[in-house]
Amino acid sequence: MIADKDANVIFFSEILKTDSRFSESCKQISTILNSFGVEPKFLSCTKDIWARDFMPVQVSETKFIEYRYDPDYLQGKGKDRREKKTYPDIVCDTLNIKTFKTDIILDGGNVVKSSNAIILSDKIVEENKRTYNRVELLRKLHELFEVEKVILIPWDRECEYGHSDGMLRFIDDDTVLISGLYDTDVDDFKRQLLNPLEKSNINWKWFKCSNSDEDEDNSVYINFLQTKDLILIPKLNKEKEDEKAFDQIRKYFPDYSFKGRIAQVDMTQIVKFGGALNCISWTIKA
Repeated sequence: MIADKDANVIFFSEILKTDSRFSESCKQISTILNSFGVEPKFLSCTKDIWARDFMPVQVSETKFIEYRYDPDYLQGKGKDRREKKTYPDIVCDTLNIKTFKTDIILDGGNVVKSSNAIILSDKIVEENKRTYNRVELLRKLHELFEVEKVILIPWDRECEYGHSDGMLRFIDDDTVLISGLYDTDVDDFKRQLLNPLEKSNINWKWFKCSNSDEDEDNSVYINFLQTKDLILIPKLNKEKEDEKAFDQIRKYFPDYSFKGRIAQVDMTQIVKFGGALNCISWTIKA
């Protein structure tokens, strides 16, 4: 599995720079990436900015898994719903990327990966129940992603998207960083979250960005962008929380810190639409 730490190319939707709602954020991101010697690329034929969700998951340098991008939040209409759907095969054709197609319904924001494991919220079980039972689905995921561990964590129902990348991220193959929002015993959700990690011999650290109780806004910080060369952390213009988030990433990713390859970028223009840096990016190893 190509982990985030292995990626060396960053893509964003072209809409990020052409839509005035996001253009200022795009300029800031591009400026920071350029300062690191990184030139971002842009995807054409997209219908929204959430590239992580609709683009395939890279397993090896030549294997890209294209899932059925048909999540429930794209079905029907509503004030907060994304009403336009991107077709990843069309986007991949523009990049001359051949994909391996699966009938599993999934979106990339629900795939947190290391070199030997993937973590998904169990919303994937609900969305595929008409085709696979839980055992069949787990077996299929093992085969598709060629990993030793497929770990299902509980769906945080406060998030309609059911994405695991808003809950935790890998520090290394054996350790995850978990949003401090979940360091609570309310409804036993904390124990439900930690149990599957324990059973899979995955350690964890808490990512807390407040000196008091974590609020939902602070969960945005876990949605950072990582490649082999850099880490970009969302900035919310909350001085104490921004500073604490930055200090913790430096602590948990010392190699990046030592090389001066960690930066923050203002995400206030983006987060009100439902995502942050990992959501808007697609990273691959070329």
